[in-house]
Amino acid sequence: MRAIAQLNRHATGIRRGGVIVAAASALALSACGSSAATKTADTGPAGSDSPSAGVTISAADVPGVGTVLVNGEGRTLYLLSSEAGGKLTCTDDNGCTKVWPDTELPAGVTQATAGSGVQASLLGTVKSADGNLYVTYGGYPVYRFSGDKGPGTVNGQGITSFGGTWSAMTPAGTAAANPGAGITVPAGYGGY
Repeated sequence: MRAIAQLNRHATGIRRGGVIVAAASALALSACGSSAATKTADTGPAGSDSPSAGVTISAADVPGVGTVLVNGEGRTLYLLSSEAGGKLTCTDDNGCTKVWPDTELPAGVTQATAGSGVQASLLGTVKSADGNLYVTYGGYPVYRFSGDKGPGTVNGQGITSFGGTWSAMTPAGTAAANPGAGITVPAGYGGY
């Protein structure tokens, strides 16, 4: 009987010790993980649109239009035909950026990053009247379309509104083929 009691105490000690060792191991591993996470947050993950990383523009194959520009979230980027040469006609004031969100650079960042498939020489910026910098590619400011619900969609392709025609942009800096061309939105319908 006494031997069984000693054996139970010994087993309980091992279990407690095992719990302590397991807890210490978990704590050590989480400490390692948190320092790596801190480093990633400081430098920003590659291809992200987080302020610490700036804005990355890449190319991706999108069904229906081929290879076009995308942002760090993989969302299609568009040009407005009337904005050639960096002319800003899609603004907050006319309501355009509610439908076509612009690609503003975070404070302190002066240039977007060229990701995979993009020509760095075609990346540029244009400054708005309020002094903010926006990304251009091939001389056109780049925008997302609020009707695109995620990566791989081009619901804004060929829409005519806000003084021009919206097209996904190719890595060559030109409008993608317009399978949806001819969609015109009458005035007074919110611009899209």
